[in-house]
Amino acid sequence: MDDPRPPATPSAPPPARRPAVRGNAPEPRPGDLRAGDSDRERVAAVLGDALADGRLDHDEHEERLEAVYRARTLGELAAITTDLLPPEAQPLRTDARPVTAFFGSEKRSGRWVVPTRFSATAVCANVTLDLCEALLQSSHVTLQVTVIGGTLTLVVPEGVRIEMPASIFLGGKRNQVRPSPDGPVIEITGLVSMGSVIAKSPKRPRRSWFRR
Repeated sequence: MDDPRPPATPSAPPPARRPAVRGNAPEPRPGDLRAGDSDRERVAAVLGDALADGRLDHDEHEERLEAVYRARTLGELAAITTDLLPPEAQPLRTDARPVTAFFGSEKRSGRWVVPTRFSATAVCANVTLDLCEALLQSSHVTLQVTVIGGTLTLVVPEGVRIEMPASIFLGGKRNQVRPSPDGPVIEITGLVSMGSVIAKSPKRPRRSWFRR
């Protein structure tokens, strides 16, 4: 006997499962970077000075010191001393604002976070960026400069590679840093006109002839 049921239609194969595409993870903000023991020690030293000169009493000092060792990020640490020192003297600096100087001088040094893309302007002025204690947010930092009739000096520790593709018009650029093939890269771009950009490492302390 013939089967009265209609022939079954072949089922379509299930659609291919596309692999999940992960976008580039957003770069953390400077204040979200994890703090280290040396960062906590810097803040603790400021609290100790504030206790010694009466800006904090013993209870306030103990409370803030406990907060220092509970802190996990640089931003949490930086907030502990905001009312104790002016911004330029803070033990940690997490602001990523550009450095700008007109007819004067400006310096950024100490423990500060250098963003992946950073800018500095010196117009008839001198700007110094000291990175010897800084924390680079990535292994390749682009420093966009505008130097007109001024000087920008970049001081970096050993092991950093400097690249200077910045455009020059009646100005100059000098790279006095010993090249390092495996270290982080700081690329200096932008424009230098009637001024100069200098990259150098800090001077090594001289050995005393009278040292035993």
